Amino acid sequence: MKPAGKKRARAKSRVLKLAPVGNMVIAQSGGPTMVINESVVGAVLRAKRSKHITRILGARHGIRGILDRDFIDLGRESERTLEAVRKTPSSALGSVRHKPTPEECREVAHIFQKFNVRYFFYIGGNDTAEAAHIVTEECRRSHHDFVCFHIPKTVDNDLRQNDHTPGYASAARFIAQAFQGDNLDNRALGGVKIDVLMGRHAGFLTAASALGRKHEDDGPHLIYLPERPFSMTGFVSDVDGVYKKRGRCVVAVSEGIVDRMGDLIAAKYATERDAHGNVTLGGSGALGDLLARIVKETTDVSRVRADTFGYMQRSFHGVRSVVDEREAFAVGAKAAEFALRGERSGSVAIKRVAGSRYRVELKRVSLGSVAKHARSMPSSFIAKSGTDITSAFLNYAKPLVGALPRVGRLREIVVKG
Repeated sequence: MKPAGKKRARAKSRVLKLAPVGNMVIAQSGGPTMVINESVVGAVLRAKRSKHITRILGARHGIRGILDRDFIDLGRESERTLEAVRKTPSSALGSVRHKPTPEECREVAHIFQKFNVRYFFYIGGNDTAEAAHIVTEECRRSHHDFVCFHIPKTVDNDLRQNDHTPGYASAARFIAQAFQGDNLDNRALGGVKIDVLMGRHAGFLTAASALGRKHEDDGPHLIYLPERPFSMTGFVSDVDGVYKKRGRCVVAVSEGIVDRMGDLIAAKYATERDAHGNVTLGGSGALGDLLARIVKETTDVSRVRADTFGYMQRSFHGVRSVVDEREAFAVGAKAAEFALRGERSGSVAIKRVAGSRYRVELKRVSLGSVAKHARSMPSSFIAKSGTDITSAFLNYAKPLVGALPRVGRLREIVVKG
């Protein structure tokens, strides 16, 4: 063996000694997505090949399932079943929105010791990363030999350290196609159509409404994002101007739009909050109804309609992005790989490689750098008007979403009588 080969063998041996032997727990948290099960199966299949993992347990309904000792044995599931689940939307293990208290974190550490859990994988967004971080710190204080990896997921695409997040591309593809259809509907009948989309702090999903535009007059004609202050008078003026020019107007609005003081417009009409203290925005059509009513009352437009997409974009079957499903599986497998080679607890991040060809790398980043806080859309993605997106966003999002259905249009050759 060459010296370099011996060096690599010794390094590999040292890494394997660092990896503890014991059971694994994997769980899902937060809103479901079209590809979150890809990450579960990616981690499980990689773990099945390891001698360091004795049992593979799935906690049902996230951290709540761990506290309730509600586990299923994923190691006994057939590959046929896992492959079917992998291609199925929503959270196969069930999900939860629960921020663990210090006492609950200590209880989780106790349960992990009792069940000899040495590996914990938690799939979710920034709130999930925060929960994983808290549990990891508690296990460290209890001197439990333990590795935790957060696996990224969120349709909002607002995780720090990531170029984009598994779940986003498929939801964006759904939105792009939905707006293609809504634009055609609006073109046939005229009037104003307002669609409210998910996105509490970041406008990535709402911006995806523009991906299906093929012609100069295609909607959405106006796009309102959380990153720019929303003015009701400005909104009415914008809509009225587009309508007078085109005889119709399609509007994409983020549920997270805020006024100049930074206060959520929708929060004035919603009082429910989740376990992390966030105002619940996605389950109500109040914002869309409000905007439609104001347009009706302050303009001459007679036909005004509003829809709230709500949860539809999260688990809609049949419109998954090929890139999204491939990367969701890869981050799950990579998390298990990182843990099994002795890496410190952390999160898997997707980093885009610079160049004309779309390519990404998967990196380990610290849990603290991902937890709790969200990122917003870069200013370079938002048009100066504040009501549209730029070509920079289109170049960013198109490789993720993939080719969209072709839209035909009549040439409208006038017949002279």
